Amino acid sequence: MPRVLVLLAQGCEEIEAVTVIDILRRAGIEVVSAGLDAHPVRASRGVMLLPDTTLDEALKHNYDMVVLPGGQPGTNNLKTDVRVLNLVRQMAADDRYVAAICAAPSVLASAGLLDGKSAACYPGTLDDFPRVRRQPAAVVEDGKLITSRGPGTAMDFALTLVERLVGKAKRQEVEAGLQR
Repeated sequence: MPRVLVLLAQGCEEIEAVTVIDILRRAGIEVVSAGLDAHPVRASRGVMLLPDTTLDEALKHNYDMVVLPGGQPGTNNLKTDVRVLNLVRQMAADDRYVAAICAAPSVLASAGLLDGKSAACYPGTLDDFPRVRRQPAAVVEDGKLITSRGPGTAMDFALTLVERLVGKAKRQEVEAGLQR
């Protein structure tokens, strides 16, 4: 069974975080949510989230994919954490999936992963990264880098992650149960 790490920073976008965790778990994928510290996470709209573990503990294990929800100031908190930057670089170097939504693709760009690559993001998020080929699609895949625009595309993003990890048939099964 694939194993996915979802990073929950203070101020993350709750729709993106919860949708990804929920949809992946519906597909039978093992999901570990990790906070950057040992505190509950107050998301961008004030919803309180309880991560499964801390990032330090989570880093003791291997994952098939890491997912970065966006939102502010969550994205800035991810971007300034050297553990996060090292993790996404290592995942990419190991040819594993790295996924980010909304403002979080800027974390990947800051780590140097999006140079010359195509990506989707929240409008304006990647303006400081001219080497990124921004795309208007809801979900953009460039190799094993998967990005998406924002809260409104979170369901499509999560279903794409399911398809990459466990196949199209499982995506269709989960999607049917959602009555989309």
